[in-house]
Amino acid sequence: KIYSNFDEAVADIPDGATIMFPGFGGVGAPPNLIGALHRLGVKNLTGISNGAGGTDGRMDVGTLVEAGQLKKMICAFTHPSRISPFVRMYNNDEIDAELVPQGTLAERIRAAAFGIGGFYTPTSVGTELAEGKEHREIDGRTYVLEYALHADYAFVRAWKADILGNLQFRMAGRSF
Repeated sequence: KIYSNFDEAVADIPDGATIMFPGFGGVGAPPNLIGALHRLGVKNLTGISNGAGGTDGRMDVGTLVEAGQLKKMICAFTHPSRISPFVRMYNNDEIDAELVPQGTLAERIRAAAFGIGGFYTPTSVGTELAEGKEHREIDGRTYVLEYALHADYAFVRAWKADILGNLQFRMAGRSF
């Protein structure tokens, strides 16, 4: 469907939705869609992204975190050397978080797209990230069960689009 503006494109997103955001912090993120979602004011969202947003003033997932619109963030990294809004809010129990190794995050997203319910990976075995998860030994090696990661919406930042929905990406827009 083609929308005349970004606000119209996000108007039907309800409270409690799960949304995937591309990019590494702010780089590659779709600022116009995120800005429209911020203006819409929906709450209790779950965000899935490589990072939890930057601290540099860009319109990215961190904008939604700081506004209190996200209840949970599933991400691969958080910039531990900087106290971002996400880190501050997490430390104050204002937002829930699930930290996932970057390759596992990409594979969980891919698994959902391909209808695969879950998979075993050696990544995170022996770390806090594997605590409470099913473990299985296969051919003498220990693996952790990870489940597919589904979302209600996925925001993308494309360079060009045609009326059939084909997208062309450039630079950081090519990230997962």
